[in-house]
Amino acid sequence: MTTPTFRSDITVELVKHNAADTDVLFAARVSTGTKTLVGETGDLAKKDLGLINYLMRDKHGSPFEHNSMTFRIEAPIFVIREWMRHRSGWSYNEESGRYTELKPVFYIPSLDRKLVQEGKPGRYTFVKGTAAQHEIVSRVMEYAYQEAYEAYQALLDAGIAREVARSTLPVGLFSSMYATCNARSLMHFLGLRTADERATFPSFPQREIEMAAEQMERFWAQLMPATHAAFNTHGRVAP
Repeated sequence: MTTPTFRSDITVELVKHNAADTDVLFAARVSTGTKTLVGETGDLAKKDLGLINYLMRDKHGSPFEHNSMTFRIEAPIFVIREWMRHRSGWSYNEESGRYTELKPVFYIPSLDRKLVQEGKPGRYTFVKGTAAQHEIVSRVMEYAYQEAYEAYQALLDAGIAREVARSTLPVGLFSSMYATCNARSLMHFLGLRTADERATFPSFPQREIEMAAEQMERFWAQLMPATHAAFNTHGRVAP
């Protein structure tokens, strides 16, 4: 019997990038031939920072597309399915259950994950669960995951194709994918998938995808700090 692994975290790794604030400036100034004024220390000049803020404020979005970031993500299938609704400016490749035997790694909510939904659709909030509710969530999920994976292995042992056997597995199974985006598409993602008091338009993301979004934002903020600052200044709305 294979012992499942249970996780409450989500992994985001920046595997490669070609992204800097100067990419925005070069793209914006190509029509006039104006030079980007980068100082000796690599810091942007005041004029450059002003241009990035102007572009963000007035929603001139295309200069924010001339960069690239590729992330490797490990997350439950239900998170990846929600993620792939973001199509413009994104490219994906996911681990395939047709070609590899899927590992028994499953998602269990952590103790700080709010469990109880109150209110009607479109007007609901989440509140903390009781100790008893957390206990039943962990116990029932672990049991269901164990049974599902044993069924999966039984089918594989019987010679059933992986692409058929995988149908027994739940959406709490961890999968992995590469996701590539530019800053403009990432800003749109962050605007929808994070809850932030600076946002002009409040968002109410599912916590699990927000956990991934928060990690991506930290990487991006290091690569393009001026663009990230302008994004926050102007209400976290993608230009």
